[in-house]
Amino acid sequence: MTILLDERVPRTLDALVAEWSAQDRRGALLDVWVFEDEAARRDAETRLAEAGVTARFRSAYKPLVHAFLEEIETAGLQRVEVKYPVHPQADKIRFLSEAYPLAAMLDGIETVFTPGDDTLAYQVVATYRDGRTVEHEVFAPNRLRPNHLDLVDLCPTGWIKASGCPGRPDIDEAVETEIETVFLKVMQAVAAHAWPAEEPYAESLVIDVGIGGIERSLGYDDEVMSTREALHEDFYFSLLEFFKHKSGRPPEDRSVQPGQIVPDIRAGEGDARVRVSLQAFARPQDPERREQVLETADSAPGLPQIYRELASLPGETFEGISREGRPVRGVYRAGSRPAVLVSAGQHANETSAPVGALRAARRLLADPEANLALIAVENPDGYALHGRLCMANPRHMHHAARYTSLGSDVEFDRGNPTYEIGARLQALELSGAQLHVNLHGYPAHEWTRPFTGYLPRGFELWAIPKGFFLIMRHHPSWSETARALIEAVTKQLQAIPGLPEFNRRQIEICVIHSGGKPYEIINDIPCLITAEERHPTPLTLITEFPDETIYGDPYRFAHTVQMTTVLAAEEAFAALMAQTV
Repeated sequence: MTILLDERVPRTLDALVAEWSAQDRRGALLDVWVFEDEAARRDAETRLAEAGVTARFRSAYKPLVHAFLEEIETAGLQRVEVKYPVHPQADKIRFLSEAYPLAAMLDGIETVFTPGDDTLAYQVVATYRDGRTVEHEVFAPNRLRPNHLDLVDLCPTGWIKASGCPGRPDIDEAVETEIETVFLKVMQAVAAHAWPAEEPYAESLVIDVGIGGIERSLGYDDEVMSTREALHEDFYFSLLEFFKHKSGRPPEDRSVQPGQIVPDIRAGEGDARVRVSLQAFARPQDPERREQVLETADSAPGLPQIYRELASLPGETFEGISREGRPVRGVYRAGSRPAVLVSAGQHANETSAPVGALRAARRLLADPEANLALIAVENPDGYALHGRLCMANPRHMHHAARYTSLGSDVEFDRGNPTYEIGARLQALELSGAQLHVNLHGYPAHEWTRPFTGYLPRGFELWAIPKGFFLIMRHHPSWSETARALIEAVTKQLQAIPGLPEFNRRQIEICVIHSGGKPYEIINDIPCLITAEERHPTPLTLITEFPDETIYGDPYRFAHTVQMTTVLAAEEAFAALMAQTV
């Protein structure tokens, strides 16, 4: 093991309380913004009050949402108009998105958002049923920071405003909080390390952090504000961006292979602790998960159960190997119907897909004419990592498990056919499939990167859940077939109880906080249809269910939708191919 960083970072909240509790600060008035939960902030106010200082501690993370949760009166509210900042060095919808999911939280209350100027404050006009109108200004503390791409981000930050302190000038300035310091120290330590010339640069780059912060459910779908989850996401994608930049690749590249990047962010008390280390892979071990009946599974099953489920299916088995040495297992059973490849777990934190794929395969292979190739988990290393990370933070999206232990996306791993992509290549060679149903998911709650701006760079369209949707990528000459397939599949999906309502609700809130509908709606299902030659199959149908990371009834609903998509696609494809004979 090589240690790149091992430090304790003082807790900003405690440092501010200690500083302003001094005798010469009595009588001061303080407004402070930090990345701390409400209980910790109220405790700080109480401690300062005992020292003769009047203080109000607010959240630097999602300040408008916190204002409605903690300060703005909502009883009797009839209408809310919010003018949000539009800053020249941020995405034009950055602060509109940061207000999510206020429109859902104010259910039944007319809520209107309009763009404002570059003043870093939301202007709120609240109208009540009794005729009152109350105006609020909600400060959104931000500062400009250079980043690892030699660009500048407008980032949320700590802040202090102080007045009324005898003999001292008023203060109105940014305060670097411990969570910001931890992020910057990690990025600096990685940048300063002497990395080898060839990829992968390490087996595992592990970032262990114990820190306080915010973990607050919002009472709408799966929405939970979490600064620790945000730190994980910012570490993971910022480090990927750093290694792409280092190697001269563009930001959208998915083929860089730095090695496995593992931010493990856990709740801590007091000062933050951070350690960055380079580690060798341990012997492949998978976290223990209880055995479940797939039809009613309420959480992701373990890899051993998935392997057993695959072994119980009829057909010829084939196998690739992961970077860490886990098998990438699949099964192919020939039949008289047109061949279909079904894959899941390419991005292993999208956990409804493997169960949906296995449930569909059971049904399809009961028909001797079905012609099916199946890979239930294409990225077993990521799947195992996701299980380990969920032990401490079960509801986080954990994008560290998205890519393989090489640090690259399975689909773009063109240089290593003996690793994960090898199983897919075998499946295509065995089956000759012309339709690939590739099951995926995306975050079930908002995805943010506050320490490099706010919106997830390169994934802005995925920042807010917008229901279950489909992506159809087809070779140009297959455009009519692709459209017909989408029409048939969405018609069957429309019949799933609750799915149209689920989609309409999420789309409505997404539109309010993102400024428009990004996709075409076909039979209540958002769809994106594009012509491109990149995929080996002429038709590639990709599912996207907001499943990172859900449990219970929402999880069962998710894998039922995934299963139904596979069954509908196989049936529609067989019918369309019969028409061309």
